[in-house]
This record gives sequence, C-alpha cells and structure tokens, in this order.
Amino acid sequence: MARVINFYAGPAGLPLPALERAQKELLDFEGTGMSVMEISHRAKEYDAVHNEAIALVRELLGVPESYKILLLQGGGNLQFGMLPMNLLHGGRVADFVVTGNWAKKAYKEAQIVAKDAAKLAASTESEKFTRLPSQEELKLTPGAAYVHFTSNNTIYGTQWFDFPKTGSVPLACDMSSDFLWRKFDVAPFGFIYAGAQKNLGPSGVTVVLIREDLLAQCREDLPSYLRYKIHADKNSLFNTPPCFGIYILRNVLAYNKSIGGLATIEKNNREKGRLLYGCIDAHSDFYRGTVKVKEHRSLMNVTFRLPSEELDAKFVAESKKAGMIGLKGYRDVGGIRVSMYNAVTVENVKTLVSFMEEFARKNG
Repeated sequence: MARVINFYAGPAGLPLPALERAQKELLDFEGTGMSVMEISHRAKEYDAVHNEAIALVRELLGVPESYKILLLQGGGNLQFGMLPMNLLHGGRVADFVVTGNWAKKAYKEAQIVAKDAAKLAASTESEKFTRLPSQEELKLTPGAAYVHFTSNNTIYGTQWFDFPKTGSVPLACDMSSDFLWRKFDVAPFGFIYAGAQKNLGPSGVTVVLIREDLLAQCREDLPSYLRYKIHADKNSLFNTPPCFGIYILRNVLAYNKSIGGLATIEKNNREKGRLLYGCIDAHSDFYRGTVKVKEHRSLMNVTFRLPSEELDAKFVAESKKAGMIGLKGYRDVGGIRVSMYNAVTVENVKTLVSFMEEFARKNG
C-alpha cells in the first residue's frame, strides 16, 4: 500500500526512516527477544534509549547544562496548570500573551490556579487571532515570574519568528507545534514545553526544558507528580514513562541528526513555506490567506480559504483522491489548513502546489 502525504495538524506524520527502524526492531529490540514496549523501564536497554532521547534534544538545540530536560506525560494541557502551580506562589505573578486557542487555554488554566496572579499582557482575539501583537502592545509586569506565550498557532496560522523581548523576566513557551523546526538561543527562556505529537513523535510524550533557577523556585507542597523537581531528580523516571513513545522520539531525533540537524531542517522548512506561500500569493483572489501580516505567517500551519465553502469541501475531497490527507481546517474555523511539520518533505509540498495550481485553473 502506498503511503499518503500526511498534512494532519497532529498527531502528524513521522519520518519514514524512524518508522522503519521501529518496524525492524518491533519484535526483537537490541537482541532482547522482546519489543521495547515489553521491557522494564528500569532495564539497561530501555535506560539507554531514554538517556539518548534526552541527550539528542540537548545536542540538536544546543541546550546548556543549566537546563533540565524532562520527558513527561499529559501534553500541553497538563503544563497549562502545572507551570503556574509550581511558580506562582508567594506573591509572584506571570504575564500571558494570548494569540490563539491554546494560548487562551494556558491563560485560563493559570487563572484557575493562581487567580489574579495571571495577568493578560496582550491579546489579538478581537481580530480573530489573525496577527501577533507588536512588542509595543505588550503590557508587561516588572519583576514577573515569567511571560508565557505560544510560539506557533496551529489553528490560525501565525508564528513568532522574533520572540517577545522581556528583559530579565524569563520566557515560558508552549512550543508544541514548532519545537525543533530551527535552532534558537534558549537563554531568554526559563521554561519550554512541547507535546511530541506534531514535530517530535507520537502523542503521549511531552518534552519540558526548565532552567535550574526556576526549578529552585518551584513549590514543594504539591502532589508528587506535579512537582518538576521530583521529575528532574528522578531523570523523568518517577513513574513508568511512555516507553514506546520515548523510543519513537529517540528514533526521530536520531534521524534529524543524521540528515544534518536543525540547519538542514530549517532550510527545508523555509523552502516549503516559499513554495506554498508563493502559490497562495500568485492566486490571492482564489486562495485567500487568513493571516493579516505576512511576516506573521506560520511555516508549520498554513491557513487559507477558497471563494466558497463548497470549493473548500471540493478541494479537500479532490486532494484526498490525489493522495493527500488532513487539509480540512480546524473544526471551529473551517477553510483549509496545511500542516507542514518537519516530516513533511519539500517534494510533498511540491506535489500539493502542483495540485493547487491545477485546482485553481479548473475552478477559478
């Protein structure tokens, strides 16, 4: 059976070599006579996979030793509450930049946990999240514990290429949909989290980076699983981890390293964006982008509409017949959404652009 071109927003496609490695090792991992799913998480064979996954995150991104890298569960939704639980105590406050549904959820969860200690720094909801706020629009609290934002908005198709400037206040960021699409300086960040199911692996694993100075500020009177320090002290083995998910994460990261690391991945992602946005801009009366500011257009999730909902539906149906899936827009928004995470190749996007050119010619 031929594999489809997968443009789903998440869970999303994975690099074929990472899956083929899993296929080869599925029944007999490292000569154990067992699948990695069957091995104790205390066994040396699994321990090697676990530590390699953490080491590869550190190596690919260039994460300093002053950060702990954790492999947790619960996705971004758990982090929405867990982060303020740990850090917003003793009169501390945090600022929130709301640029989409997930950023709004993070703010609301923080309000449940920390009440008025969760401050709204900026929001573009009144403009239906069609742009990002400017630096001048951010109403930042001096001395805040952190400033939270979401680096890429999967639903509305905006992405931060230049991160907010917050001085000495650390950034905290939900990078679930664009983590490891490029290399960046982690120094301004005190906290980063990313669900694996878009750019890193299967659902069920959440990668967390926390700087040690923030780790030292975390509360100690929380239930054990909700304490970052416990996970850091136990090397993310406080409870049974999602072993197979971490194994696939390791495979994906090892593949990323083998093709040249984040420099190659960024080059490919920028080329995919150039191709797709080039087509949209060339047919702007037919493919109508939803993001107002071109500089804010995401390279991970590209959103646009056709002249009618009937044409939207026809586009999705005919693209599926052509071997491309996952192009229907988010359920509450509609339109078209093309998710181009790291595993989507330049050739995949060329195939889509060829389809779009022909579809516009026939239906425009």
